[in-house]
Amino acid sequence: MARKISPLNSAGPEKKHYMTPTGYAVLERELSQLLYTERPKIVEIVAWAAGNGDRSENGDYIYNKKRLREIDRRVRYLTKRLESTVVVDPAKQQHLDRVFFGAQVTYAREDDTEVTIRLVGEDEADFSAGKINWLSPVGRALMKKQVGDSVIVRTEEKSEEIEIVSISYPLDGSA
Repeated sequence: MARKISPLNSAGPEKKHYMTPTGYAVLERELSQLLYTERPKIVEIVAWAAGNGDRSENGDYIYNKKRLREIDRRVRYLTKRLESTVVVDPAKQQHLDRVFFGAQVTYAREDDTEVTIRLVGEDEADFSAGKINWLSPVGRALMKKQVGDSVIVRTEEKSEEIEIVSISYPLDGSA
């Protein structure tokens, strides 16, 4: 008897990437900018430079061919990333008293300082802006917890106990 092979079995399931609506829009804008503004300009420069004769010593040609390859690489990355992204709108979160993807969380550290972070996807993470990857040690420790819960955050350097002070879900997708 022949066994059916599903497309998922042959190459493995596609990894899903979670993003807020704002993060998704940022990547879409970048892709659009590359495809419809930057790439056409570079193609035009490469065509002009190629018409100038010897390409081996033509700086405009060499530099812009390299830039074109960089743009194409980034376009492929963004296209694949956006295709495998699941947009999670924090405004539609159901359990607002618990920490889930998209939550803005304020927690107290052992030294009594308070830190406010936002749990976002890996492409949106920016520690200086208070946005951390939801799969980071802090993000994983906070998941499904609620105000008043204390959790241990384990990193390569140390372990630290933190206590959740507040949880909110910004409506506009930004923190």
